[in-house]
Amino acid sequence: MRAFALGLIFSALSAPCFAQTILKSEPLALAPYEIAFVQDSSCGAGRVLRVTGAIRGLHRKKVCVSIGSAQASLVSATP
Repeated sequence: MRAFALGLIFSALSAPCFAQTILKSEPLALAPYEIAFVQDSSCGAGRVLRVTGAIRGLHRKKVCVSIGSAQASLVSATP
């Protein structure tokens, strides 16, 4: 019970992060309707690939979008 209360308090006090995480490679597993931003060579300068997960049997939706450098942080995907 104490751990649950501590977790609840911690999540309430932590400020929401406004920065989008940009991955270096597309994740293998992506939940349906989950969005991941990927920096790859398929999009032009200043643009990233937005990948939206799909339900079983359907293809992921991939769209190039622009995201400012102040709003993004670059990390690597973990399998």
